[in-house]
Amino acid sequence: MNRYFNAAVETAPPEALRTLQEQKLRAQLAYVHAHSPMMREKLKSVGAAPVDIRQLEDLAGLPFTTKEDLRESQAQSPPFGRHVAATARIVRVHASSGTTGTPSYVGVTEQDRRTWVEAVCRAYWSQGLRPESVLAMGFGIGFFVGGIPISEAATRIGCTYIPVGTGASDRLLTSSRALAANALTCTPSYASYLVEYGKATLNLDVAQLGVRHLFLGAEPGGGVPEVRRSLGEAWNAEVSESIGNADVIPIHSAECEFRHGNHFLVPDYLVLEIIDPATGSVRPMTPGTMLAGEMVFTHIDRECVPLLRFRTYDQVEVDTRPCPCGRTGPRLRCVGRTDDMLIVRGTNVWPSAIKDVVMSFRPRTNGEVQILLEKPGPAVDPPLRLCVEAVGDDAEHKRLREELESTLRDKLIFTSRVEIVPIGALPRYEMKARLIRKLWES
Repeated sequence: MNRYFNAAVETAPPEALRTLQEQKLRAQLAYVHAHSPMMREKLKSVGAAPVDIRQLEDLAGLPFTTKEDLRESQAQSPPFGRHVAATARIVRVHASSGTTGTPSYVGVTEQDRRTWVEAVCRAYWSQGLRPESVLAMGFGIGFFVGGIPISEAATRIGCTYIPVGTGASDRLLTSSRALAANALTCTPSYASYLVEYGKATLNLDVAQLGVRHLFLGAEPGGGVPEVRRSLGEAWNAEVSESIGNADVIPIHSAECEFRHGNHFLVPDYLVLEIIDPATGSVRPMTPGTMLAGEMVFTHIDRECVPLLRFRTYDQVEVDTRPCPCGRTGPRLRCVGRTDDMLIVRGTNVWPSAIKDVVMSFRPRTNGEVQILLEKPGPAVDPPLRLCVEAVGDDAEHKRLREELESTLRDKLIFTSRVEIVPIGALPRYEMKARLIRKLWES
C-alpha cells in the first residue's frame, strides 16, 4: 500500500517546493490585491505592491493579520468582512466561536473545498486511515470547520464512515460496537470523556469496542506524552494527532507512523513562517535543526478568504531533521497558545505541560485538572491554584497534593497550591477542553 496520499508534494525536495511556493505566492498576491479590500490596504500600509514580493523572505516586510483584524473586518462589512475576495462563488459557510462569543464566518468556494479535502486526505492517510478502515466520527459535522471536510476526505479515501458527531455519546459508542468501528476521530478531551461515559452509562469498557486507532485533533493533548499514553491504554488503541486552524485550513499537519511530530503537509497551499512571538521576527527553519516559536501562515491557493501572514498564536516546537517516512515537511508539535500561556514569577507555564504532569500520577488521579485564575493573565502571582480529581482518603490526598506540588516545582519551575476534589467534580467536554477556569467570570 502506498505510504503517501500525494507523494509529489509530501516528498518534494525543498528547492522544488520553494520554486512552487514563490510562483503561487506571486499569483496569490496579485489576486488578493485585486479582490480583497482589507488585504490590499495592508499591502498599501507598508508601501508594497504585489510585484515587490518575489521571494519568500519578502513576506517578512508585510504586516501581520490577526483574529481581531478579521472580527473588525466582519463588523464593518457583515457577514463575511472586507477581507473576503470571492463572495459570489461561496458554496459553503463555516463558523468558529471566539473569546467574544461572536462567530467568525468562513466562506468556502468550490476550489477551496477541493483543496481542503485534499489536505485532510493527506493528513488522515499519513496517520494511517485506509480504505479498509471503519471510522467513527466524534467531531461535530455542523459549523465546525473540520466536520464536513473530514467527512468528505473519509469518503474520498474510501473507508467506511460512521457520521455520528457530537451530542450523542451513547449512539457513538453503540454504533461503533454494532458496526465494528476500528478507528475514532475526535478531540483528546472527548476521547477521555467517552471512557468515563461508557463505564458510567453503558457499563462498557471502551477497550473492548475494537477501536484500534484514535485520530485526535482540534486541541493540544494528542501529542502530550501522558495524555497519549493514558488514552492509548484506555482504548487499547494507537494514538495519533493532526493540527489545523479554522481561519486557515482544517488540517495542515499530521503525524506519520513514526509519531515524532506533525509533518507540515500542505506547502502547496500555505507558506509557513515561525516567528518570535514577542518581537514578531522570523526564525529561520534551517534544515537539520530544531527551533520553537509561533506559527504564521500565508495562503497561496485560497479563493474566498486569502490571508496574509495570519498569526495563529499557536506555539510549536519545530523539527526539520529528516524523518524515516521520507516526508520532507518540517515536523511540528503544538505546546499551547500564546493567549493560554501563564507567567508565574517570570517562568512560562503551558496548561498542556501541567496536564502532562498530573497525568503522570495515574492511577492515583484520573488526570483531570483545572487551573483556577483569580484575575486575567498571563502574569499570575504564585502559588498557581489547581484542582485535581483523585480517589482515596484524606491522608492519601495529603500525600498526593504534596507530591504534585513538589513535582510541578521541580519539572516546571513554579509553585502551586493543589486542591484534591472527588472524581467527577470537574466539568467534562465533548469538544475542546477548558483547562483554565476564569474565576472573575464565574
